[in-house]
Amino acid sequence: MKKSFLIFFPLAVAMGLIIAWIDSRPNWDDTGISVLMILIAASICGYFADQRPWLIALAVSVWIPLNGIIGTHNYGGLLALAPGFIGAYAGYLARRNWNRAG
Repeated sequence: MKKSFLIFFPLAVAMGLIIAWIDSRPNWDDTGISVLMILIAASICGYFADQRPWLIALAVSVWIPLNGIIGTHNYGGLLALAPGFIGAYAGYLARRNWNRAG
């Protein structure tokens, strides 16, 4: 396992928990910003971890669905997984292409 993954996986979990905490606030009502935060966090972590983008995607984006399912039995939060996977794989593939080009 690469050292970069061991650094960025816990960072991805922390970023995902912070985003889920912000999203769960009573006065927070901006889904677009939450999606953008997940996308950016997953992209950054996916780029620098350079390994297992599916795990990075879950580490960032699983917390909002878990909060919705456990707290209110709302499964709509599962849609938050999509920007996590898109971001993590975009970052991972950007890193791969950067390494090939350089």
